[in-house]
Amino acid sequence: MNMIYKIAKTELQMLFYSPVAWLVLIIFTFQSGMIFSGMIEMIEREQAMGYDPLFISSSLFNRLFYSVQDYLFLYIPLLTMGLVSRDLSGGTIKLLHSSPMTNTQIILGKFLSMMIFALLLVGIFVVYVIYCLFVVENFDVCYILTGILGIYLLICTYASIGLFMSTISSYQIIAAVGTFVLLTFLNFVNGIWQDIDFVRDVTFWLSLRGRAESFTGGLISSEDVIYFIMVPGMFLWFSIIKLSSRVSHSSKGRNAMKYVGVFLVVAVVGYLSSRPHLMGYVDTTREKSRTLTPNSQEIVKKLEGGLTITTYSNLLDDDFMKAIPRYQNYDKSNFREYIRFKPEIKMEYVYYYDSVQNTRRRGFLADLPLEKRARQIAHSHKIKFSRYLSPDQIKQVIDLTPEDNRFVRQVTRESGEKMFLRQFDDMMRDPSEGEISAAFKRMVMELPTVGFLTGHGERDMNLYRDRDYACFARDKRFRYALLNQGFEVQEVNLNEDIPTLVNILVIADMAKSLTGEEMERLQRYIDRGGNLFIVGDPNSREYMNPLTQLFGVEFMEGVLVKPTENFQPDLVMSRPTAGALELSYFYETMDSWKMSAVMPGVAGLKYAEDKGFKVTPVLQTDTLGVWNELETTNFIDDTVRFNPAVGEVEQLYTTAVALVRPMGGREQKIVILGDADCISNVELFKSREEIESGNFYIILGSFAWLSDGEAPVDVRRPKSIDNRLFLGKTGVKVTDILFKWFIPIVLLIGAIFVAIRRRGR
Repeated sequence: MNMIYKIAKTELQMLFYSPVAWLVLIIFTFQSGMIFSGMIEMIEREQAMGYDPLFISSSLFNRLFYSVQDYLFLYIPLLTMGLVSRDLSGGTIKLLHSSPMTNTQIILGKFLSMMIFALLLVGIFVVYVIYCLFVVENFDVCYILTGILGIYLLICTYASIGLFMSTISSYQIIAAVGTFVLLTFLNFVNGIWQDIDFVRDVTFWLSLRGRAESFTGGLISSEDVIYFIMVPGMFLWFSIIKLSSRVSHSSKGRNAMKYVGVFLVVAVVGYLSSRPHLMGYVDTTREKSRTLTPNSQEIVKKLEGGLTITTYSNLLDDDFMKAIPRYQNYDKSNFREYIRFKPEIKMEYVYYYDSVQNTRRRGFLADLPLEKRARQIAHSHKIKFSRYLSPDQIKQVIDLTPEDNRFVRQVTRESGEKMFLRQFDDMMRDPSEGEISAAFKRMVMELPTVGFLTGHGERDMNLYRDRDYACFARDKRFRYALLNQGFEVQEVNLNEDIPTLVNILVIADMAKSLTGEEMERLQRYIDRGGNLFIVGDPNSREYMNPLTQLFGVEFMEGVLVKPTENFQPDLVMSRPTAGALELSYFYETMDSWKMSAVMPGVAGLKYAEDKGFKVTPVLQTDTLGVWNELETTNFIDDTVRFNPAVGEVEQLYTTAVALVRPMGGREQKIVILGDADCISNVELFKSREEIESGNFYIILGSFAWLSDGEAPVDVRRPKSIDNRLFLGKTGVKVTDILFKWFIPIVLLIGAIFVAIRRRGR
């Protein structure tokens, strides 16, 4: 060990006597300082403008970690090109071989020098961390130190590759170019031979691309740790073999066998280390953002036995690219957190082509016959068309017509339960933890069933007309639809008693009254403690009031109006009340993001607590200047005028209430909403200038409360607490000067001092 240290010390001295090490260190420090001080300035500017930045720790360092990896790609070849090449060209390698040291000591000593230099490079990040401890509120130290560790290990890996290339040639330029080429190859090796399952896993494991991302994201995994041990170890072993061959003059065939043997050992270890059963994890983030939430973990624990996730990828669908063989490992990463807690999850892929409903894919291929269109797409993307099943063949496996032949996954338990995971027509596309856990939860326990009353002109749960409720009830491509959040939905009529499996009954804007028999059946449902979600509007007041009066609630006369310059006067905004924030965290989210419930044509609600229910106002009009208009009915052409003489009252109005009463060891819950349009198909997706609509939170908040929190699955994480930067404009300027200019200049002065002193000797 003493000999290795002496070699490392000598190598470091030679490194810093040359301008290359100083140049790399100075430029690296300047570029890092420029990024870091730039992020400081941006966050301070946001604060000055009144915004509330969140997760400042990650905001400051994520871009820094990402950019630095590109810089290292260029710098490391310059540092390592002379490690052995210099000895080979100068003849000093013979002196080293004649001295009492082994080739292993020579290689390890030179590598140790690079490990020490790597500490100097990441040392600047440690300076940033110390600085942030004083200027950032509740700075997340462990998370950032994990990212710094990942960058350090990446530098060491690059250095081992550069060291090996330096043993190949006595020309330093060739060693540098060779290192750059090999690094390029290892960054793109994950795209080679991806059609072969075993090879796909090995090459994906060997790839350097994104290898440090788990660390920089705050997650330490055994797979990555083993990678950063085995891959540098492999190249150091290669270096020892190459250096030994220069002395022993062993045959090329024998050396090739040694190289292959070392590679196979590393490949096997790498393959085994990437098996889910053998992997371990440490999440160093404060919020445990790289780990399933506790609720999801509990759900996964209940999924006893085997579990298979089969992805059905239609070549003619918009999302087909994400599951093709060369991207399978990236696709599997979507379920990595679940596989961590249930390693026996299997991922399978079935490829087919068939006509797709409701797809965005159009263009010149749309007029081609189905098979020809599919062949053309496969040819354009260099995909083997023979992998894809025809429409007839896929129907023998599974009928995906109910899923519109879209990209979909089917989760199948060993015990036979099945559930679909869908892509959604939004920016994120993939199902999040909430949707995945909801699907898993429905497989292990009975979740609430929501019944939609029919037969009286109610809003229809199956139709996509503007006024109806298909989107929030059962739209398979809408993330926040009840169907995708863990609920079962079905139509209910009152020709017979409401099924016992219905836990929540939706009565939406009846256009005619219930008959006596129907009212009796509904009363039996109420008497057994069934929960209700009742919505109406001013036009259905006469039909809805006989029902809501059973609970002490009444739709008021008139339409609530608030005249504005840009919108019709009957467009009223409501905000969650303090009571609503206690009912559901969805209302809390709605309130924190300053979103409003946008209600076109809403009736105010008045209520009494003489029916045995505790009543909590959920939504109230957001400002004064709102009254119940009793005279005007045409809000497009006529002008509304406040007229107290006819009974119009200007005040804050309640537009949604929640009622609860104890019943048989549990609570019966009812939500009554004064506007049926605010959760309709058209209103959920309608955008208006300067209005932040949070209408879908009404759905999520109401049904989360009505289901006693069973669905949607609560996947919240702790809130960010590193939300304040204690710097003003002066502090930002000092930061900029300190990290972008002062430290690099100090290093430059140090380099000049060493050069002058070296020349003086």
